[in-house]
Amino acid sequence: MLRKDLLRVSRAGGGYRPQFAGREHRPLAARVLGAFEAHVGERRGDLDDALDALETDAADRGGDFKLVRGLAALVDRECAFETRAPVPPRRVRRATFEAAEVVGVASESEREAAVDSAADSLGIAPGDVEASLYADRDVNEVLVDADVRWDPDSLLAQYDLSLAQTALFDATEVRVRSNDPKRLVSAIKRLRLMYELEKTPEGRELVVTGPDALFSRTRRYGTAFARLLRTVAASAEWSLSATIDDRGRERTMRLSDGDVVVPGVEPVAEPDFDSGVEADFAGRFRGLGLDWSLVREPEPLETGTRVMIPDFAFDYAHADFRLFFEVMGFWTPEYVEKKLGQLADVEDVDLLVAVDETLGVGEEIAAADHRVVTYSETVRVKDVVDVLREYEAEFVTDAAADLPAALSPDADAIGLDELAAERGVSVEAIEDKTFPDHELVGRTLVRPMVLSAAADDIEPGMSLSAVESALADHGIDDASAALSRLGYRVEWEGLGGGTVREKGA
Repeated sequence: MLRKDLLRVSRAGGGYRPQFAGREHRPLAARVLGAFEAHVGERRGDLDDALDALETDAADRGGDFKLVRGLAALVDRECAFETRAPVPPRRVRRATFEAAEVVGVASESEREAAVDSAADSLGIAPGDVEASLYADRDVNEVLVDADVRWDPDSLLAQYDLSLAQTALFDATEVRVRSNDPKRLVSAIKRLRLMYELEKTPEGRELVVTGPDALFSRTRRYGTAFARLLRTVAASAEWSLSATIDDRGRERTMRLSDGDVVVPGVEPVAEPDFDSGVEADFAGRFRGLGLDWSLVREPEPLETGTRVMIPDFAFDYAHADFRLFFEVMGFWTPEYVEKKLGQLADVEDVDLLVAVDETLGVGEEIAAADHRVVTYSETVRVKDVVDVLREYEAEFVTDAAADLPAALSPDADAIGLDELAAERGVSVEAIEDKTFPDHELVGRTLVRPMVLSAAADDIEPGMSLSAVESALADHGIDDASAALSRLGYRVEWEGLGGGTVREKGA
């Protein structure tokens, strides 16, 4: 992005069109880059003089000095400057000003006397005082690194992107069509912008709204619009229409993939979630290890003539089922009304909505046949898990009904979780079944003959590690349950291990 004073736009015909750089400006971009490279090790003031000369030359050729300044501003951000002085400038100034008060500087000779006095007090040469006195001023900083990431072509591409971003500072509404709408919605949520996704005859159109009664016009909001453009321009095919508040007059700016591209450089990292509420919930939920996987921003849902992309979805591991999850935070009344309209039009899907208590719309959402949990500050994971457990109970019941009353696995020893996975059901769905050919030892099904063979391999006095190895050879992982079933106990020897003894011995 550029400073607002470097914005170059055309208002011809009542429009609002950024004045992008063209191929003819490639030599100018090369000269700007060359000016920085040529002044490594020199003062910023000398670099500024060289750039001023470029501005003058551009103006003489009928160009715009703002283009030179814009290109230079982008390169400048990539460079490193530092203060070089024999003695810290602030320390030198303090000593020099104190000496000047004593001498009473009114002439050049008196100034020299003050400098000499300051040098004596600091124990340095007068020349070092002169070199340090104002070395920390911007104009005296030294360019130490001009190894920028752009060549002339990519610099012009970055300039066009930055120019368009700056033009969006005063946008009140942005409409975008893209071949990747889901990616755009993800960026919009991260940037905390308000949006709607509308279905039009030409395709889906993303409508991003600007400040209203709740928001005053702020640079932060305009900057968010500008950052969004980077994501838009990274798509292969897109078009954008923005309503611009041009000093009180409403104008329309139109852009497309033929106008702006993203140079081949790494974009500024953006946060993963649009709010701390969502990030906090996702982090806590994923640490539970449930049979549900959390999906961030799933597929769009039809809502009448529009679509919406919920914040999350829960996928159940043992059934083809997805529960969508939307978090409604503190929004403007107008936006809440639009969101309620969307939720009322969502049909034929299971949707859970977490509603900020301050909105007071939980009953209205529930009336639209959606599940609702309320929250204050953070979404309670337990409330959500309780809802998921209700669905699980239904799936367990259905899965159990589809299985025979008795199960006879082929394996001599198999864990309940492994058997459930083979059947494509949860463990709960098989726990109440009977197993005529096996005995349940702990959480493992074992054939009697295997238990008998394992018993022959175990003797009192064996170390626990040796017994665990013998049981493992028979496919039995739960040593504690197996030993108890076979009439043994473990005599522990501190934390280093134990010895197997018969119960009662």
